[in-house]
Amino acid sequence: MHRNHRAATLAAVAITGALLATGCSSSSGGKKSEEGGAAASAGKADTPRMTVAMITHAAPGDTFWDLIRKGAEAAAAKDNIKLIYSSDPNAGNQANLVQNAIAQKVDGIALTAAKPDAMKDAVAKATAAGIPVVGFNAGLDDWKKLGMLEYFGQDENIAGQAFGERLNQLGAKHALCVVQEQGHVALEARCAGLKKGFTGKTDNLYVNGTDMPSVKSTITAKLNQDKSIDEVVTLGAPFALTAIQSVSDANSKAKIATFDLNKDLVTAVQDGSIQFAVDQQPYLQGYLSVDSLWLYKTNGNFSGGGTAPVLTGPAFITKDNADAVAAFAAKGTR
Repeated sequence: MHRNHRAATLAAVAITGALLATGCSSSSGGKKSEEGGAAASAGKADTPRMTVAMITHAAPGDTFWDLIRKGAEAAAAKDNIKLIYSSDPNAGNQANLVQNAIAQKVDGIALTAAKPDAMKDAVAKATAAGIPVVGFNAGLDDWKKLGMLEYFGQDENIAGQAFGERLNQLGAKHALCVVQEQGHVALEARCAGLKKGFTGKTDNLYVNGTDMPSVKSTITAKLNQDKSIDEVVTLGAPFALTAIQSVSDANSKAKIATFDLNKDLVTAVQDGSIQFAVDQQPYLQGYLSVDSLWLYKTNGNFSGGGTAPVLTGPAFITKDNADAVAAFAAKGTR
C-alpha cells in the first residue's frame, strides 16, 4: 500500500470520526431478537415511523457488539425508527434472520457479512422486495457484489498493515496473530495485512472464540512451545485480556497488542498491560448504518455514491491518548 494512499485513508477516518453522535442506552449482547431505541441527546425526527432490522454475526456475550448496538439505538431514537436487533454467529442462521426481516416487511436492513457467500441469496431477496440493505463491520470486499447500498467499517487489510508497521517501530520480531473464528473474512484480512506491514515473522493461531478457557490454554501452549514469540496480536478486546493471563502462565516475555476496545481494554492500555489497540469505532458503525437508512428513505441520500465505503478506522489507542477515550469507554460508547 503506497504511503500517500494510506494517508488519504487515515484522513477519511478522521473526517468520519467527526460524525460521531453521543447517545446513552443500556443493553446486553447475545439476545436473539429485541427491539431497541434508547433516548439520544440529539433532537428527534418528525418523519414517519420506520422499522429497521439490524442483523449481525455476534456471538453471545461478546461485549464488542454492545457498542454497535448502542450506536444503532441512538440513531433509531433520533430518527423515529423502530429497531429490531438480532444476531447469530452461524452464517446460515444469520441468513435466516434476514429472511425473517423480509417477511416482516421492514423498511431497511443493516447487516454484517462475515461469511459473504452465505448472505448472497438473502440480500438478493431483500433487494428484490424493495428493501434497501446496508453493510457494516464485515464484508468490505463484498458489499458491492452482494448488492448493498453502502458500507460502514474499517479496511481491515490496511488496518493490519498499519498495525504491523507499529510493531516494527516497537522492535518486535515474531508475532502471533490469534484468530477467534476461522474463515471470518475481516479477521483473516487483519492477519494478512499484519503480515504485509510487519517485517518480522508472523504465525496465525486459530482458537475457539466462544470458549474463553480454551482460548487461554491454546495461547499458553503456543507460547510454551515457541519462546521466540515476542508479540501476541489479538483481534478482539476479550481475547487480549485473556492473553495477559496466558503470557503470565507461560512465563513469556511477549507483549500484547490488539484490535478493538472495551472499557477494561482501555484500562489495560492505560496501565501498560496492553501496548496499544486499534479502534474501528463500532458505536459509529452502528449509528451510521441505521442513520443512513433513514437518510435514504427520507431524502434519497447514500454515502460513498454506492461505490466507496465509509471508513471508521483505524484509530490507534495508546497510553498517550487512552485517557481521552476512557471517559467514553466508561459510558459504553467506545
